[in-house]
Amino acid sequence: MAFPAHKPSGRSFDAGDYVYKTFSSQSGKEYRILYGDKRTGMKLQLQYANIADTAADDFVTHYDEVKGGFDVFTLPSEFRAGWSGDAAAIDAATGNNWRYESPPQISSVRPGTSSVTVNLIGVL
Repeated sequence: MAFPAHKPSGRSFDAGDYVYKTFSSQSGKEYRILYGDKRTGMKLQLQYANIADTAADDFVTHYDEVKGGFDVFTLPSEFRAGWSGDAAAIDAATGNNWRYESPPQISSVRPGTSSVTVNLIGVL
């Protein structure tokens, strides 16, 4: 099963950083070596407010299918719903791989309705 194609009601994104090492010489001059051309350590939190319990269950099912944070997956374009900026800005390169940082958090709002929060980490 692919990551559920539901449109989030909110998102929070941490762009991560490029991998580099900083060295200081005895004179105090600073040198940096860049170890790649892609950002790492990206984090994405998706919120799905007031969705049906059956839709909330899709996230737990997907979490089980990818064995929690073990397997990686891509996100459907629906995760960018409401974002009018460049798609690559929040997905590094469209088709970037992701894994779960933690299990989906589900809160019951009322009978038959839940809110879900999903925390993901970008993986190259």
